[in-house]
Amino acid sequence: MTAPRLKIKEVRLHGRDFRLRIPFRYGMVTLEAATQAFARVRVDVDGYGDVWGASAEVFAPKWFDKRAELTNEQDVENLKTSVRIAAEGYLAGGPDTAFGIFAGNYSDQLSRCAEADLPPLAAGFGPALLDRAVADALAKAKGLTFAETIQRNLIGLDVRLTPDLGSFDLDAFLGSLQPLEQVHARHTVGLIDALHAGDLAPGDRLNDGLPETLEDVIAAYGHRYFKLKIGGEVASDLERLRQIAAVLDQLDQPYFASLDGNEQYQSAEGILELMARVAADPSLERFRQSLIYFEQPIHRAASAVTDVSPLAVHAPVVIDESDATLSTFPEHRPLGYAGVSSKCCKGYTKSLLNLARCKLWNQEAGAEQYFLTGEDLTMQAGLAVQQDLTLVSLLGISHVERNGHHFIFGMSAAGDAEQAAFLGAHPELYRSVSGTTCLDIRDGILATDGLISEVGFASKVEPDWDAMDEVFTLN
Repeated sequence: MTAPRLKIKEVRLHGRDFRLRIPFRYGMVTLEAATQAFARVRVDVDGYGDVWGASAEVFAPKWFDKRAELTNEQDVENLKTSVRIAAEGYLAGGPDTAFGIFAGNYSDQLSRCAEADLPPLAAGFGPALLDRAVADALAKAKGLTFAETIQRNLIGLDVRLTPDLGSFDLDAFLGSLQPLEQVHARHTVGLIDALHAGDLAPGDRLNDGLPETLEDVIAAYGHRYFKLKIGGEVASDLERLRQIAAVLDQLDQPYFASLDGNEQYQSAEGILELMARVAADPSLERFRQSLIYFEQPIHRAASAVTDVSPLAVHAPVVIDESDATLSTFPEHRPLGYAGVSSKCCKGYTKSLLNLARCKLWNQEAGAEQYFLTGEDLTMQAGLAVQQDLTLVSLLGISHVERNGHHFIFGMSAAGDAEQAAFLGAHPELYRSVSGTTCLDIRDGILATDGLISEVGFASKVEPDWDAMDEVFTLN
């Protein structure tokens, strides 16, 4: 089926501040408050006229750009600049397919953001946010779900930016994708999270109806998948893993864990020393057997030149923050990296192309060596988490990191009417806790069957645009 041509007519960027119920430490930052970005894009779809699409994502400080000299506020302003530059490029371009709009602006986005002192990962934030809104508008115009839109390649995905895929049959690959009706939620354990009831003084208890410690979380949600943050210092990381393993080992069924370094180790030697000490510790044997992969343990500057094959003996190694451009994954492959993260903030088309690479490389290897993982960036209940879950489902990723529902009190930053609308539209995904719409995780699982059947990109209802701060409008 021929992909329709689109023309971007208007871009609106909004913001909504929120506070975390529990401070979340990852890498070099402890997050207590932030802003969620919401994009609206008016798209002229050939043969259908103007259609609005929407998307949402967190302006997350110190992930896209970890320069210590920048404040969190400067990081957020840079991400807004990334969206503005992308919007200007999209508006200036002529009619094209959804992917063609992205591809035609790809090089200019990187170069203009570099001139504005934004690294490539931050440069990709703007197109990633707008592309989801464009896909939403396209699917709505066609009266199709997101999965159907991708399966028929109505976005016009091609290999112009990924020549390593050569003559790979993208249309057949996309047509073979079948969305999952449920996905395991992989619970994130931050660097300062309470593990036991004894870790919280009586006066520190929130008593807000949601779990507060790791033990509480397991009892409330029934997780079997976990993502454990490590901080880059062997002795303290080892002790932290002992404490976490003591909790997880109480589970009477198998559990699975990933380790996320958030670039805190400056070289492979540090993380190798950690794993050697883990292997020598009998109290960590079950944890060691549960380890499914390492996520970005080494700083991005070192990851591109470091052979991680010795680390991969313990578990596969995945790039996350290093995945800055469309060429990054194949560049890291010869160094022993087997996986790459899918995050909506890096672009849904990048996820599709990286999954195509995995399929091609696995065919060549005759084994399932290469894979995508599903990771979070404090995705919030509502439009953001619905789009991310829908993408993960289509990619066939059976478990995804989820942390927004734990560190943020559901949709508490939204008004009552908006919360009620999302709860009413997706009762299989949400529940009400003390009058607030929150994710509903049962037996460690999130239901995606309702999301994947929605016309558009995963939502029949929209946020309350009038209740947000307007960042800019361009047309």
